[in-house]
Amino acid sequence: MFDVKTVSMEWGGKTLTLETGRIARQADGAVLATYGETVVLCAVTAAKSVKEGQDFFPLTVHYQEKYFAAGRIPGGFFKRERGATEKETLVSRLIDRPVRPLFPEGFYNEINVIAQVLSYDGECEPDVLAMIAASAALTISGVPFMGPIGAVRVGYKDGEYLLNPKQEAAIKEGELDLVVAATGNAVMMVESEAKELSEEVMLGAVMFAHEECKKVANLIIDLAEKAAKDPWEIAISDNSAIKAKLKDLIGKDIAAAYKLTDKSARSAALNAARDKAKEAFAGEDAQTQMVAIKSVKKVEADIVRGAILKDGTRIDGRKVDQVRPIESIVGFLPRTHGSALFTRGETQAICTTTLGTKDAEQMVDGLEGLSYHRFMLHYNFPPYSVGEVGRFGAPSRRDTGHGKLAWRALQAVLPSHEEFPYTIRVVSDITESNGSSSMATVCGGALSMMDAGVPLKRPVSGIAMGLILEGDEFTVLSDILGDEDHLGDMDFKVAGTSEGITTMQMDIKVAGITKEIFEAALNQAKGGRAHILGEMTKALGSSRTELSAHAPRIETISIDKSKIRDVIGTGGKVIREIVATTGAKVDIDDEGIIKISSSDLSQIEAAKQWILGIVEEPEVGKIYDGKVVTIVDFGAFVNFMGGKDGLVHVSEMKNERVEKPTDVVSEGQAVKVKVLEIDPRGKVRLSMRVVDQETGAELEDTRPPREPREPRGDRGDRGGDRRPRRDGDRGGRGGDRGGRGGDRDRGPRRDREEGGNPDHIPAFLKGDD
Repeated sequence: MFDVKTVSMEWGGKTLTLETGRIARQADGAVLATYGETVVLCAVTAAKSVKEGQDFFPLTVHYQEKYFAAGRIPGGFFKRERGATEKETLVSRLIDRPVRPLFPEGFYNEINVIAQVLSYDGECEPDVLAMIAASAALTISGVPFMGPIGAVRVGYKDGEYLLNPKQEAAIKEGELDLVVAATGNAVMMVESEAKELSEEVMLGAVMFAHEECKKVANLIIDLAEKAAKDPWEIAISDNSAIKAKLKDLIGKDIAAAYKLTDKSARSAALNAARDKAKEAFAGEDAQTQMVAIKSVKKVEADIVRGAILKDGTRIDGRKVDQVRPIESIVGFLPRTHGSALFTRGETQAICTTTLGTKDAEQMVDGLEGLSYHRFMLHYNFPPYSVGEVGRFGAPSRRDTGHGKLAWRALQAVLPSHEEFPYTIRVVSDITESNGSSSMATVCGGALSMMDAGVPLKRPVSGIAMGLILEGDEFTVLSDILGDEDHLGDMDFKVAGTSEGITTMQMDIKVAGITKEIFEAALNQAKGGRAHILGEMTKALGSSRTELSAHAPRIETISIDKSKIRDVIGTGGKVIREIVATTGAKVDIDDEGIIKISSSDLSQIEAAKQWILGIVEEPEVGKIYDGKVVTIVDFGAFVNFMGGKDGLVHVSEMKNERVEKPTDVVSEGQAVKVKVLEIDPRGKVRLSMRVVDQETGAELEDTRPPREPREPRGDRGDRGGDRRPRRDGDRGGRGGDRGGRGGDRDRGPRRDREEGGNPDHIPAFLKGDD
């Protein structure tokens, strides 16, 4: 029934298996990829025709994690997988970026790539496996895909590269989490998170990954030899004549436009040239007009790329390794906890930092279960930042990806939770954009956190690098403009500190780059990052030592685990009372670590003293603040140290005689007391008379000490023979109770003869039996 084709190989200590022919047989290509006990199904479908007038390649990638894969039921009201999570969006982009450049120019058929995680073993990460499954499904589908690609995750620990470590462990236990996609000849995509590693280590990791990607690509080729469908017939039209006509018509206009350094003026000149081209082809059919419009872009690319390769002339007149002018301003928003305005050329970002307590952490529900993130970075790209009218609302896939890139760059230098027990949220609002707004977010985000008083290990800067590649000739560009990004062959972003790289991302628009190009780009980026760091330091060189007046303060104290229940109280009664009375937030964990937070230091101190009063043991001779809670005939009970009560006897209220306690104190009155004695049962005896009630100072005890009592002497016979107790006759208590070894029928014991009521004494004890 099934014509199943399977290939396998040992890879990193586990078996990687690719299977097709059993599942999703109506798709153009479907592959079930298994690594360890993690299983991903990827299905590819492609439209057989192109929509009329379509002039772009509509490739859509969807990655979805099924909760049943990890034996979990989704949280929330609906209890089912719904919209894409942040991780699913990021992995969808991770698959899209390396496969998109491998389709031929002019192929506009719509393609759907859907990857679903069906089983997750908690060790083998499904994101890399989904990339492999997508590559295999495209390769066997028959669509004109110039792959395959392999994908791999690389870690780095103790000077050695690790193959396919668990994602969380790769960065928590090691120093690197790197994902690479590559063909058999060249690297296509890099995504990484690192702990300030050198350029040499990062380059070595990419090369290590490329070698492993080759093994996966060869395995996919083995599967394609068994199961690939017939390749599609693709008609490649020759548009060279149209391109030549356009070059003669508007070539000089375009060259002049690209000599204008101002973006607005340049855009206006380019639009005029494009309108001129449209008029020239207005009488042609719709298909020819569409080709002409596309060819204008090729003419632009030829002019810009030729000028750069020939004499190093860039659009805005800079040298190939020159960074645009930078201006940084910090603390310019009065009510935020930290703010920075970072401007580099015509790219600008407003970055703000907000500090919160533990209850502001982000809860994430995923295959691995619930997790909590104390650092968040959100990136927003409104249409006015590029002078356009467009959609404004929920973040796009691009916004999510750019925000995550900046998050990776900055998280490596954050202080530990013990050093800085705050939840941190950075927001980057792009107000102008002409190249690399994500790297502006890195720079502005670092400055805003330092302005907020977050003790970063070191400031972080980022730069975007470009590439112009023609045959064996290439030029690497620093701090690329938007047009250089669109017309170039590479978008390579590097961020890090003075000590090393914290993140690196690369996307290629051609069929990959070599080690030589990669090394040149890394070294040129290092100089650019150092320059940007120097410019940032002019605004703020290190983190402020004081938090904003509007930021919450957090004080941490530690108590014995046995006292946790006392602080919380029955049903949380005590801790709720502390919060309601003082106004401070109080968080306590199972280890006895208590975090008290408020923007008002007096509230923190009040809550702290209350808690310490609950957990501390009173000391004899020490003076405490207290409150009268109950008045009795012989004195008053005073609550002190938050949760302790003690008795102030009427004789300890004043040095002179006090007839009634109410003559001196009233319920709810604040008093100062000294601990006189703590008996073995924990009862506390307090004194007010030896403490100055105004100042709290200890007073000299002027009252003469009590004279010792006289011995009470013989108290006489108490109604019976008081012989020592032995087995047998005990006597002396109103009747013979018999020996202990015999019948002990003692009857009721309500009242004894001494002081009891004779009416309640049974008859047999009266001798009437």
